[in-house]
Amino acid sequence: MHRDTQNVRRRRRVASVVAATLALSGPVAACAGTQEPTGTSDWIAANASAVTVTSPEGPLDDLAPLRNAIGNAEIVGLGESVHGAAEELTLKHRALQVLVEQLGFRSVAWEEDWTTGRRINDYLLTGAGDPDELVRRMSSQWQSREVVEVLRWLHDFNRDRTDKVQFMGVEYYLTGLESYDDVEAQVAAAAPEQLPEARQHLQAIRPASADIIAHIQAYSASPDKEPFLRHARALYNLVRDLPNKENDRDHAMAVHTARQILSFYEHFALPEADSHAYRDAHAAENLMWWRQLTGDKIAYWAASPHTANAPQLRISASEDGEIQFPSAGSHLRQEYGERYLSIGFMFDHGRVGFGGGEPVDAPKPAEGWFEQPLGQVPLEQFVLDLRAPAPSSVREWLDAPIVTRGPMGPNSTCQGGSASQWFDVVVHGQEVTPASAA
Repeated sequence: MHRDTQNVRRRRRVASVVAATLALSGPVAACAGTQEPTGTSDWIAANASAVTVTSPEGPLDDLAPLRNAIGNAEIVGLGESVHGAAEELTLKHRALQVLVEQLGFRSVAWEEDWTTGRRINDYLLTGAGDPDELVRRMSSQWQSREVVEVLRWLHDFNRDRTDKVQFMGVEYYLTGLESYDDVEAQVAAAAPEQLPEARQHLQAIRPASADIIAHIQAYSASPDKEPFLRHARALYNLVRDLPNKENDRDHAMAVHTARQILSFYEHFALPEADSHAYRDAHAAENLMWWRQLTGDKIAYWAASPHTANAPQLRISASEDGEIQFPSAGSHLRQEYGERYLSIGFMFDHGRVGFGGGEPVDAPKPAEGWFEQPLGQVPLEQFVLDLRAPAPSSVREWLDAPIVTRGPMGPNSTCQGGSASQWFDVVVHGQEVTPASAA
């Protein structure tokens, strides 16, 4: 989730999903947690596989244990503990290379808005657009050179291939003007006689400018949101019922775009406490829809609080209270069972930069945090399959209530479940540095 020092508190108030787009905004304080049992660090060291390559340009041989752990999974969550850690982003990039190059994954679902995702997909498939500009359009937590390199690599991989990798944004929270234009264009093409009715609905809900935050503020301040919701629902129904052929992809995309517009208005009409659960449920629903549309194996790139199998997730920060919601990953596990694999990328200490803000310290995890014994392993980076055979004391540690690094600033923690529930595999690095601004 992203940081804007001038607007973050306002966005949390009027656009709860912007607040829920997790961002580390300062040092994380210590908290109590389950104590590490004797022998845990030894078990980790014995089962950890060293990651020795630090660049996406290097070979992937050191990630063979990760490839083996992924196995036959069809949807893989690539979850980062915080946004803006260069080494975590690079490790995720390399994991994505394994998924795409070696395991045949052909879609990337990203914690990003559907509208921007469509433009990124155009770039990956056709070369239209500039990756630097596209990343600057993404939510601020993704605006880094490391993400630019991910998009460039995907574009280059697709060159001269028929089985191209596609990109989709699973979010709706910044649905932009282009989505309204896309819907209008589909109505004009499929049923021009219905265009006046569609334009009537569009006129009532279309943002006045490209400043979607201003539109969120205006809508949130409206004392009567029902007219917006009524027009958004009517537009969705109109597009859904347009004439179409069997397996008509243009129609399917237009219907889904209208659904994102409706989701935007439904979300920001909810009390903040309810909006987080709505968001993650719909992110999972959008990914499932894409899976059904394409048949692709999908890599899901997001923050760990979204990708983890955490049906009782709690994110807390002393200044902002507590957020509770079932994660998108928990919906995906319920839908796909073991075909959904959750990978958590985490670290011991360092500095993190994000969203154009100044780098902040991320100190070593406190005693009792899940990451604490991982930091005692004498490897700079490693893969650990949490499903590996383990003695009862270690299994008790993995099954105990988890406390882990939170993504919302000072004193932030994530809880609500266990490590063995949240993650199938972890990829850990000892020290991180700030991601480079795009």
